[in-house]
Amino acid sequence: MAESKARKTATDPAATQAVKSALKPDVNQAAAKPPVKRAAKAAKAAKPAAKPAAVKPRKPESHLAMVRRARRINRELAELYPYAHPELDFENPFQLLVATVLSAQTTDLRVNQTTPALFAKYPTPEDMAAANPEELEEIIRPTGFFRNKAKSLIGLSTALRDEFGGEVPGRLADLVTLPGVGRKTANVVLGNAFGVPGITVDTHFGRLARRFGWTTEEDPVKVELAVAEIFPKSEWTMLSHRVVFHGRRICHSQKPACGACPIAPLCPAYGEGELDPEKARKLLKYEMGGQPGQRLKPPSDFPGEAAARADAAAHQGRVADLGVDA
Repeated sequence: MAESKARKTATDPAATQAVKSALKPDVNQAAAKPPVKRAAKAAKAAKPAAKPAAVKPRKPESHLAMVRRARRINRELAELYPYAHPELDFENPFQLLVATVLSAQTTDLRVNQTTPALFAKYPTPEDMAAANPEELEEIIRPTGFFRNKAKSLIGLSTALRDEFGGEVPGRLADLVTLPGVGRKTANVVLGNAFGVPGITVDTHFGRLARRFGWTTEEDPVKVELAVAEIFPKSEWTMLSHRVVFHGRRICHSQKPACGACPIAPLCPAYGEGELDPEKARKLLKYEMGGQPGQRLKPPSDFPGEAAARADAAAHQGRVADLGVDA
């Protein structure tokens, strides 16, 4: 009977289709996966890419610990920038004073491109005090805000001629009386033309002082006073150069190169910038990126192009030695 039934099924199209339907697996059921496997797959797909470097939360820090860390940062910066110096070209105190006034709201490179013609026409305070304002403005136009700067240059030159015998004074109290000269400019001149220690709080120094956790102050004078309590006076001038160098080359305002920073382990702000080492290296500027600095007439101990490339290579070694995660 079973054989007969089988023959009947084989010859009956309706019966054959019923058997095929019974044997065919349910498409929806086959596509469905166990809930555990579906959840695991979804979790894997939603998992974010691993960060190039881990950002560990820092423990609360005592004032003494902050001072020790700050001084270690200074030592590390001294090794990183042994040639740190003012990036304005100058040959005497008057030229440095004028160049510093011109450097407001522009780059040192732009100033260095402008001052040769300026000092060729007005080499002394007496010459600049007698300058035609329109002619002076035209020369310094590339530095921006040229009308206000021309007014300051003529004013300070007149004061130098009339009140200081044509010489730049070597005291902060005297320098800040000159038109267009504040504490920042005065400290630049004192530290680099007269060897008098001073902390230069420009936009780079103020930014890094806060990122390093040395102060929370925004006012430049308050930043200067706070940092002065952390470091010995003998370090003030070179500390300023090192911090400014670092701010211009690695710890930028908008995109700090955290992943290529040798002092990252010492920085409370680590993680604010680019962490991927390769991407961070592309953000490096000047000699750290294999290019010269801003001076057109650099001092003899400043690295040239070949030395800059060697320094950039050494910089990468310091990144590895200090344990920045790759």
